[in-house]
Amino acid sequence: MNSLRVRIAFVLVVSIVAVVGLATSATIFVLGPPPPGKFSRPTVLQIQMLIPLYESLPSDAGSLGPAPLRKAPWDGAVRERFTRFLQKDLRDAGIFNSVVVTRPADSDLAVASVELPGRGWFGLPIPDEPPSGRAGAWVALLSWISLIVAGAVAIALAVAHRLIRPLALLESVAGTISQSGQMAVLAETGPAEVKATARALNRLTANLKAAMESRMRLVAAAGHDLRTPITRMRLRAEFLPDQEQAAWLRDLDELRRVADSSIQLVHEEVDGKSGDSLRLDQLTETVVEELSSMGLAIELVGSAPVLIRAAPLAITRVLRNLITNAATHGNHCKVAVEAGERHAVVVIEDGGPGIPDAVMDRVFEPFFRIDPARKQFIPGAGLGLAIAKEIVGRYEGEIVLTNRAAGGLRQEIRLPRCLELPPQLVAAPTLSGAA
Repeated sequence: MNSLRVRIAFVLVVSIVAVVGLATSATIFVLGPPPPGKFSRPTVLQIQMLIPLYESLPSDAGSLGPAPLRKAPWDGAVRERFTRFLQKDLRDAGIFNSVVVTRPADSDLAVASVELPGRGWFGLPIPDEPPSGRAGAWVALLSWISLIVAGAVAIALAVAHRLIRPLALLESVAGTISQSGQMAVLAETGPAEVKATARALNRLTANLKAAMESRMRLVAAAGHDLRTPITRMRLRAEFLPDQEQAAWLRDLDELRRVADSSIQLVHEEVDGKSGDSLRLDQLTETVVEELSSMGLAIELVGSAPVLIRAAPLAITRVLRNLITNAATHGNHCKVAVEAGERHAVVVIEDGGPGIPDAVMDRVFEPFFRIDPARKQFIPGAGLGLAIAKEIVGRYEGEIVLTNRAAGGLRQEIRLPRCLELPPQLVAAPTLSGAA
């Protein structure tokens, strides 16, 4: 019942069934068949006239009566309910003769057989009573309600579909908007509501695209323009005294990293999703070897062969950013590549202080630092995690950060894996140091 289309259809079905049900009940009450008592009263009047006539005839009258007498009631299925009502009405009229209502198999009319004590039975054709079986009435009622419900459901679904079309269009289009604000132009056709929705979405797309392009131009221009004064300031710093030169150069290097990282983040946001199948385990091994050669304490403890579909340079940038952060802030780190059922997972664990739970959700924000004092001795612009998240999200993956019970931070890079791994890759050997 969470779908608006289902809710609208449900309300319409209930409304239609309720209205038709009330109308049907009123019709049955007003125009329904009369009770059996109304069928028996005319028969009672006829019997009242015929009994004196038969009794006035001599017993040896033979066939001179209105109809010959019989020794037993007429054959056929006994209408017990009609018989009870007729017997009661006869007694109310002061007639105590026995009566039996039967329905002969070869006749469309019932027969009321009335006993003349000591003489026999005479019969009176009468209209049969309406069906009294409740099973047949319930079957008819359920069939009628089923037809109403089926028709109401069809009408309700058609109406709900028409009402929800603008919202469905909005939902389908919103999922196709790229990170750069690109979206196919919608055809402004159909009912007035659909055309209005399409027109509004087209305007929204145009405005969003213009805003994204303006932002990209602003950030890229600012980062590019910063490089020239940074270069001039670096040249001037060469003529400063030695005690001041190191501080100036350190600050200028940080400004350059901020400018370069800002431009890189914008590029990662607007680059299209592309890439071929690649071995994530081999790529991770290469990054670990490269960073280890730079003096970082990194250990590869597991490497399962697994394929993903992504751009090698982009994933390499993610691995470098996260592993460097772990080895720098956590003093050392361990890296493992795991092949899950649907995801390839790179696990990075360090021995540092971890991240406070209060700021765990903010670590992916651009320029965010857990401890601002780190800027004094650890290089970086505060954009490494933001860039990594942007890249991994582009390939429908995620980065999960958790604090380890034994201390330190656990980082997991989860990317959709290519499930069809060639046989030769399954037997690919891991590194000799892998555990």
